[in-house]
Amino acid sequence: MTVGVPTCAPDTLITDLARLSLEKGFEAFVVMRDGHALGVIGAGELVAGSTCEGAHTLKAEQIMREGVPQVPPDIPLSAAALVMGDLGVQTLFLMHHAGGIEYPAAYISYRHYLRLLASESDEDLSDLGIYADRQPPLQEFIQRRDEARRRAGGSTP
Repeated sequence: MTVGVPTCAPDTLITDLARLSLEKGFEAFVVMRDGHALGVIGAGELVAGSTCEGAHTLKAEQIMREGVPQVPPDIPLSAAALVMGDLGVQTLFLMHHAGGIEYPAAYISYRHYLRLLASESDEDLSDLGIYADRQPPLQEFIQRRDEARRRAGGSTP
């Protein structure tokens, strides 16, 4: 599994999601409003949305798959792969419940299963799961904020 889930607001343009997907290697986005998960957008939804007239003005809420396909955190990867096949999705989410809000905390995808299948040692999978090296959330926020400011032509502190 990968801890941390890419999210977007319902009014995010699908062209921005396509760019982020390519730049960051994101497999799916959870559409969030007021801290609540509304739906999911994967590559399939982006491609289908891109074939519509006016695709460059389409927003996340217009193409999202409603609901968030979920599994418990202790599910074996092989069982998760079967669930993905049954549901017709390529990504499943592990949800966290806190303070009356349910939000995505991690995800499992076909890519994880393929990486397991192709791995030759545990080291090949060391970037996955709760023990993977990652930045603290505040540092990641600061980095994203500064990057957005640079793209907008603003200055960083």
